[in-house]
Amino acid sequence: MNHPLESSSAILRASEAKPSNGGPSFPLWHRLYRALWACVWLGLGQWTPAPLHSWRRLLLISFGAKIDRTAKVYPNVTVWYPPHLSMDAYSTLGPGVVCYCMAPIHLEPFALVSQRAHLCAGTHDIDDSDFQLQARPITIGSRAWVAAEAFVGPGVSIGNGAVLGARAVAMKRLEPWTVYAGNPARPLRQRIHAEPE
Repeated sequence: MNHPLESSSAILRASEAKPSNGGPSFPLWHRLYRALWACVWLGLGQWTPAPLHSWRRLLLISFGAKIDRTAKVYPNVTVWYPPHLSMDAYSTLGPGVVCYCMAPIHLEPFALVSQRAHLCAGTHDIDDSDFQLQARPITIGSRAWVAAEAFVGPGVSIGNGAVLGARAVAMKRLEPWTVYAGNPARPLRQRIHAEPE
């Protein structure tokens, strides 16, 4: 049985809810939860000075996020649904990141998502006449870097140590320790790496 806060299981059937005709994509409890979160984040978290990582972590955790005490969430980050965000040790969401976590988004240790990048875990079935909403999880591997203003699409897994260059678009798995750029993202070269001591 799914947890009541599991957003992807809460997506309504478009054939019944008719969101294209103004109907909801999520049940009322889910919309109210997100509305409360949005008010709390706007009033108490989003605008706070950059050094207050522990305060922003506390707000996110209080709404269901799973965040290590060493992880950093910078100001102006947008987290759509905190129960679907998990951040491991020393992972980072930079200023202005959009974390559209309709499905789980997981940052592994030392993963870095730079300013104004967009992690988008939701899409639609374009071949469905009702344009059914779908949600697929995103994983950012250990020591991977999503550079400024890059886009990571639904269901994408970024391998350990991979780099997605600035403004690049990733719509499929990125191999570990590989540098990608462009739209769609293409591999440029292997990344030289050595684990820190």
